[in-house]
Amino acid sequence: MTAFCFGSINLDHFYRLDRLPAPGETLAARTVETGLGGKGANQSVAAARAGAKVVHLGAVGADGDAALAQLQGLGVDCSAVTRMEGARTGHAVIMVDAAGENSIVIHPGANRAQDAGQVLAALERAELGDILLMQNETDSQAEVAEHAMGLGLEVIYSAAPFDVDAVRTVLPFINILILNAVEAAQLQDALGLTPEDLPVETVVITRGARGAEWIARGTPRIHTPAFAVDPVDTTGAGDCFAGTLAAALERGLDPATAMREATAAAALQVTRPGTAEAMPDAAEVAAFLAAQTVQDPAP
Repeated sequence: MTAFCFGSINLDHFYRLDRLPAPGETLAARTVETGLGGKGANQSVAAARAGAKVVHLGAVGADGDAALAQLQGLGVDCSAVTRMEGARTGHAVIMVDAAGENSIVIHPGANRAQDAGQVLAALERAELGDILLMQNETDSQAEVAEHAMGLGLEVIYSAAPFDVDAVRTVLPFINILILNAVEAAQLQDALGLTPEDLPVETVVITRGARGAEWIARGTPRIHTPAFAVDPVDTTGAGDCFAGTLAAALERGLDPATAMREATAAAALQVTRPGTAEAMPDAAEVAAFLAAQTVQDPAP
């Protein structure tokens, strides 16, 4: 089976500071680093490192050689990535404080300029039961999701960066919706529907230190407690969770086991600097799970 990931590819520029600047304030960064990022690339790498065969569907600009080389080097098939000579590769400016919290500015570049027809054509290589993983840093999500569902793929949609109109449009064509707690509250306020009432088979809500929940129609909620770690950088944690969850489900794991793997992977990822390069592999997650005690959720 194959996990196709339709999503962004960014060049991340990290600025590490003692604290995040206030409006109008100028601060000197302690360090500056550049690496591979973008929610799509992050999730592709997370899934590949977790053991899935991953094909990335996306685009880079004429300056995308380094990003593609890194993505391929981390185990992702980039044969379906489009190079757009008239656009720049997407990039992000990421400020990270001493506690690991971040503030991010994104320029979408090629991510929002690609031809949906090329993405649909690339999906024709998919087989019944393959997975499509998507996020909100590209255009044409609903069109691609509808096509994938028609081909018999399991469609997993991570609704970040959150946009209620984008979610509303794609909901009829997905099997699993992944939200963080803030996004879940925003969606409920906007649609007037609880997670159980949304027109989707399964909703997964991540709650940071309070763990995560699997909410499927007609079955009891599955709560997965978080693991206690000392975070270095929380950038990409949600992408790590989503990619690892997709890989675990692709391997046929039951929801409770898949959620535990995804939660462990995200816990490991935040103890490392960076985004795509910080994704743990399957052996690291297995060792972490063997050594750790699951913590009770906060009251």
